[in-house]
Amino acid sequence: MNPRFENKVAVVTGAAQGIGRRVVERLLEEGGRVAAVDRSELVHELSELPGAAGRLLTLTADLERNADAERVMAQTVERFGRLDILVNNVGGTIWAKPFEHYREHEIEAEVRRSLFPTLWCCHAALPIMQEQGSGSIVNVSSVATRGVNRVPYGAAKGGVNALTACLAFENAQRGIRVNATAPGGTEAPPRRIPRNTEQPTEQEKAWYQQIVDQTVSSSLMKRYGTIEEQAGAILFLASDEAAYITGVTLPVGGGDLG
Repeated sequence: MNPRFENKVAVVTGAAQGIGRRVVERLLEEGGRVAAVDRSELVHELSELPGAAGRLLTLTADLERNADAERVMAQTVERFGRLDILVNNVGGTIWAKPFEHYREHEIEAEVRRSLFPTLWCCHAALPIMQEQGSGSIVNVSSVATRGVNRVPYGAAKGGVNALTACLAFENAQRGIRVNATAPGGTEAPPRRIPRNTEQPTEQEKAWYQQIVDQTVSSSLMKRYGTIEEQAGAILFLASDEAAYITGVTLPVGGGDLG
């Protein structure tokens, strides 16, 4: 075991599935204590992970709401006494289509899903880290800031990139680093709870295929990445190995810079 997160306390959002779950697993494997947060009750299944006993807190929360973000940070500190790492992993495309086909409520929903949880969690965590005089925040953005058929999602993730840079400026002298990863296409098991419960039409399937084709084409490696490759970048930025890195959005897209 690489004990690089020993004596560290982390909050990981969007933790029930995919990249977030693997980040939780790796943090536990490497000695950390973790609050794993998701809107789905599936997050409580993580309590069965090796090393979870006494070192894992599972919480359900709707992080599109500021009050829930504040509750999560307070419960983490109440349980573990401090907060060293925040991984903001909530977000993801809900619809995939050319911008003119989005309806008003869909645009608002995309921005709420992929920007506001990161805003609220940073806002709730920073006072804790500022009082400690230390902390590391890693926001999960996307290379979709330059891509097709996901304009509202791309705009939200562009906001995450700007938030990352601005918070790094404000907090570098307070011992807090703020970085982001920008994942490219990532192979993952089918989501147990889909972001969009509507059955796609044939046209919508074709629009989504355009995203897949563009993602592979934009990658120099001409492939999707793995969950492990995404988690590795997140954990590097979260760790003391990246102690002299802040304000950076690191593309993890096989050469696609977003």
